[in-house]
Amino acid sequence: MLTFLTGFIASMAHVVTGPDHLAAVTPLAIDSRKHSWKIGLAWGTGHTIGMLLIGALFILFKEVLPVEAISKHSDTVIGFLLIGIGSWAILRIYIRHRHRNRPHPHFHNQPVFYAHTHKHTHETAPVLPQNHGHEHQPNGTVRQNTFTALSIGIVHGFAGFSHLFALLPSLALPTITASVVYIVAFASGTILTMIIFAFLLGLVAFQSVVKDKQVFLKWFTLCGAVLAIAIGILWIFHPV
Repeated sequence: MLTFLTGFIASMAHVVTGPDHLAAVTPLAIDSRKHSWKIGLAWGTGHTIGMLLIGALFILFKEVLPVEAISKHSDTVIGFLLIGIGSWAILRIYIRHRHRNRPHPHFHNQPVFYAHTHKHTHETAPVLPQNHGHEHQPNGTVRQNTFTALSIGIVHGFAGFSHLFALLPSLALPTITASVVYIVAFASGTILTMIIFAFLLGLVAFQSVVKDKQVFLKWFTLCGAVLAIAIGILWIFHPV
């Protein structure tokens, strides 16, 4: 139990203290809204896969593959990925703003099922039917965001030997069972922490849509995008 708790707490600290971890998930989680927990799950799973992969390569092919060089360059890859995610989020803001300036239909089921078409910008609060809050979010967007989070999580886990140090305690444990318990706890903590973080971001974004707070949502998304770009630039020039 103590071994599991130690690994779990260590993983939470590892995720929260990594600004690149949080920056990578932020734009995707905000964009996915009520499905944002899937982004956290995907990133956490990918991060675990990446960590185990770099660890296995280091143990099995230390004398053959330039594992350290590969890991070092992956920091730069992460930087460009973060810049790409942030830029993509800003582009989505522009596209959605253009969409809201065009007439488009909405469907409601209270008090009875009905449809209406209107044009609005959300910049000024229009007088609309009760429970008008709505969101446009195709399933394809969530799937794309989830796949992106999984891919970035793998690259994140593969980058940097700090991840190997995070797993070093498992090598010092007296039995194989204890080592496996520590690794499982570390993976579980990583995934759960990122699910919670992504869920909270998505919840804020979703409530902004439901309550028709589009100006707040736009700036909330923009801040997440700028954060991702800034961390990406930092990672390229000053990798940790």
